[in-house]
Amino acid sequence: MLYVWLDAPIGYISATKQWAKAQRRGPGSSQGDWEKWWKDEGTRLVHFIGKDNIVFHCIIFPILLKMHRGFVLPQNVPANEFLNLEGRKISTSRNWAVWLHEYIERWPDRQDELRYALATILPEFRDSEFTWKDLQDKNNNELVAILGNFVQRVFVLCHKYYDGKAPRAGERIEQDLALWSSVHGNAEEIARHIDQFRFRDALASAMNVARAGNKYLSDNEPWKLEKVDPDRTRTILANSLNVVAVLSIVLEPFLPFTTDKLKRMLGIGTLPWSEAFRTDLIGEGQELGKPEHLFKPIPDEAVEAEVERLHAMDPQPSNGTGTKIMEPTSQATLKPNIAFDDFSKLDLRTGTILTAEKVEKADKLLKLTIDIGEPTPRAVVSGIAAHYAPEDLPGRQVVLVANLEPRKMRGVESQGMVLMAEDANGKLVFVQPGEPMAPGAEVR
Repeated sequence: MLYVWLDAPIGYISATKQWAKAQRRGPGSSQGDWEKWWKDEGTRLVHFIGKDNIVFHCIIFPILLKMHRGFVLPQNVPANEFLNLEGRKISTSRNWAVWLHEYIERWPDRQDELRYALATILPEFRDSEFTWKDLQDKNNNELVAILGNFVQRVFVLCHKYYDGKAPRAGERIEQDLALWSSVHGNAEEIARHIDQFRFRDALASAMNVARAGNKYLSDNEPWKLEKVDPDRTRTILANSLNVVAVLSIVLEPFLPFTTDKLKRMLGIGTLPWSEAFRTDLIGEGQELGKPEHLFKPIPDEAVEAEVERLHAMDPQPSNGTGTKIMEPTSQATLKPNIAFDDFSKLDLRTGTILTAEKVEKADKLLKLTIDIGEPTPRAVVSGIAAHYAPEDLPGRQVVLVANLEPRKMRGVESQGMVLMAEDANGKLVFVQPGEPMAPGAEVR
């Protein structure tokens, strides 16, 4: 197999030479100069790979380039983990896969829905899993309910009140300034995440722009204000239209077909990234296109049909009883055995969460107050802020490691550890009693 390591670099470079040759449009064309992509000191070479190619791209390939001399070396090699499918490893030889050309045939004009679902589960730090149910949930609860709902309402109201023309924004008040602070703050986060190759976080920040716009529209209720304060209504809808314009910029790397629709509806062309920090992209009197539904809900039967189709092509062997032997999803490697005496040192107790609040300047941490039957409740810091909202936690029962040595986290002393289970997608859920238990019950 050694020849593969030598052939691959030649293929990368020769493919670039062939591409440059096809791009050449006459003498001096910079696109036709292949060497600038591989030899120019100003070139930033980045390799996007799977984790099984780390050794080649981080050691062998750079050594070959360095020995040849004159070639730039990769500045970064972002390596993704593995993506699983419906509880099993993807296998094209076994037909356990979603074939892209078949998806496009069965789901015409819905490329962005799949792009979105995949981008939200990119296995950047651990193996993840694609399921059709997750695609349905992401589409219905996020693309339709948040992004699509916001854009649809803005355009419907502009056509209803202003004959399809953009209104003039008046003086901005506190709610307007808060909106733009959120929008531009998220745009800065998107740029930072992309530069660090954290595309899941970048997309989450881009969707937060839509969430900010949706909340702004719902909080201000321009459909109620029109009769009593038409000037304020115009300002609200002018701001909302400009948020849609910002969305056409920040979502383009992830949802190119959707942003094409947005630009067509707004009557604008492609805008550079720097324009995402403006608040006046859509001026007064701008002709607006007709409202379009950016996305449509995915019904249960469509998901069930895809899962049935996948299993119909499933060649997994049977164990002789008619039950198919399923490959497990990727999980963390089991740790070495320990003595029973070591395990018995753990003091595991049931507890009830009394309060929950975010830890200041810590996006991932929540401070929990937990009753485990002691005179004074325990304060426990847990990294679950991305999975649970603080207001949803009081009253939940959990299992706590009660004799863990206290540890300060962001200035808060944590007096124990809440046990969580983590799936292949990185989702965390509480380990908890199957039925209500008194706080302080021993777990053994």
